[in-house]
Formats: sequence, structure tokens, C-alpha cells
Amino acid sequence: MLLIARFTATEPESFTARAQRALELLLAQPGCRRGLLVRSTESADSWVLTVEFESVSAYRKSLSPFDVREHVIPFLAEADTTEPAAYEVVIEAAPGDVRRHTSLLAADAATVRLGEAGGPTTPR
Repeated sequence: MLLIARFTATEPESFTARAQRALELLLAQPGCRRGLLVRSTESADSWVLTVEFESVSAYRKSLSPFDVREHVIPFLAEADTTEPAAYEVVIEAAPGDVRRHTSLLAADAATVRLGEAGGPTTPR
């Protein structure tokens, strides 16, 4: 599971301090593998935070502790929300090793909306 959050930050000092605190809190959670804060080489105000988790379950559980909800959630709320932020790993590659993972998305993920757990009431 990969979290990708895009930010526009005009004050790098305070932004990187808050990002570092967010990464420290997330990496203290079981199942959090690594995190990166990167800055665009083409636009000094553009930043991306990526955090890798063992699984979707580890990601969800990592957001539960109080200090994470107090510091990390408000920080992530400042990210660009025009694109999705949570992604599942489909293919994982390392030198000499390429592995394909089974998708965790339900077969009807793109057809059933909130409140329609039993299926859509009318065909779309």
C-alpha cells in the first residue's frame, strides 16, 4: 500500500518540520515500511510525500493512534485532493525479482456506491 500526497508549500522550513514529524509518527506504527518527502526540481513550491505500508490494513491501523490523528491527519488534509492518495501495489520489482500482487479491489468496486452494499437498486 502506498500513500502519495502532493503539496504546495511556500514556507519550506515549517513545512519540512511538519512533514518530518508526520513521517516519524507514521514510521513508529507497525507495518509502516518507509517514507520519503521529495521536492520538485522544476517548481520549488511542489512537494510529494510518499509512505509505504505492508498492507491496506497496516495503513488504516497506522492512522488510529491519537498522536497520529492529532498531527498527521491535519497535515495530510493540506494535500492536493484533486487526485487519489492511496494506491495498492500491483507489480513490485527489485533487481532480479519482479512480483505481481493480487488486487484487493472488489470486482464491483467501480459499480457499487456507498449505501449499496447489497448491489445497486437499479442497473446503471
